Amino acid sequence: MRRIDEPTFLLLLFAVTLAFGWVLYPFYGAVLWAIIVAVIFAPVNRRLLASMPGRQNLAALLTVLLIIAMVILPLAIVATSLVQEATSLFGKIQSGEYDLARYIQRVFDALPAWTVGWLERFNLTNLSGLRETLSSSLMKGGQILAPQALTIGMNTFEFMISLGIMLYLLFFLMRDGRALAESIKEAVPLRADQKSALFSRFADVVRATVKGGVLVAMVQGALGGLAFWFLGVHAPLLWAVLMAFLSLVPAIGAGLVWVPVAIYFLATGAIWQGLGLIAYGVLVIGLVDNLLRPFLVGKDTKLPDYVVLISTLGGIDVFGLNGFVLGPLIAAIFMVSWEIFVASRRVPRDGAAGDA
Repeated sequence: MRRIDEPTFLLLLFAVTLAFGWVLYPFYGAVLWAIIVAVIFAPVNRRLLASMPGRQNLAALLTVLLIIAMVILPLAIVATSLVQEATSLFGKIQSGEYDLARYIQRVFDALPAWTVGWLERFNLTNLSGLRETLSSSLMKGGQILAPQALTIGMNTFEFMISLGIMLYLLFFLMRDGRALAESIKEAVPLRADQKSALFSRFADVVRATVKGGVLVAMVQGALGGLAFWFLGVHAPLLWAVLMAFLSLVPAIGAGLVWVPVAIYFLATGAIWQGLGLIAYGVLVIGLVDNLLRPFLVGKDTKLPDYVVLISTLGGIDVFGLNGFVLGPLIAAIFMVSWEIFVASRRVPRDGAAGDA
């Protein structure tokens, strides 16, 4: 059969591919996470399929049900509790029951004179202005959120649709993922070794980002929230989620949350609570990344830390929460593509040198 490589057909192929991507764009998040979850749980599906040969549909269905039970339902419960806790905290701040400026004032009162003088030089001690800013911000937030109740409901409806699409697509990816991957490999116009490098790097980055990023962040957030609950800090679940989110960003970490709280304890005379939180944060929360990440991932991404940091922050800025996966993934494919290009130019030169 004659190869189809006429310019007209290639232009048509490019146009219909672009149009199909445009059609899928409203649900690109659902498609993305279906692929990510399929890559992560592919070993589970393979083990189930090995125990029931020839029953691909049942193995894929059991894998999806396992994902729902292990991942989606717990996340839904946490999200519901988080919304309730955040709403309660917002109401208490708005009513004046929790006065953030008063808490900051207590810290300033415990600081040495030279520290207060240094802060005054930068106009960082104007608590009345801070109180007014917080109050006005909260009032504006309430005025904005009140008329947006219908929009929030619609967003919830859209989220449920996206979740349904993700689970539906996930089933077929589990059942037909291997055949689909082979078809894509055949269609990619590269040599076999180049295609193998690209596809293996894609899988490595997805596993490294989710296993080494999300799981470690969840553990750090859970440990931080547990410490806050034990110490009686308000809204421990909210702070736990914030610590988990900050742990997703390299070189940032949960310390941005627990360190100020420890300083507040020390400044207000709760010495043992402050010292205990510092020791717990350094020895437990801080070591989770060093202990769990190599165990879960190893060095799958093979990306320098500064590339991971920049690509993660840039990805979040461009794609939202999906960017913490897309950013490092694009960076990894960028780097491996240039590695392939450099290697392809080096081979003829080495061969010529060998002939000489």
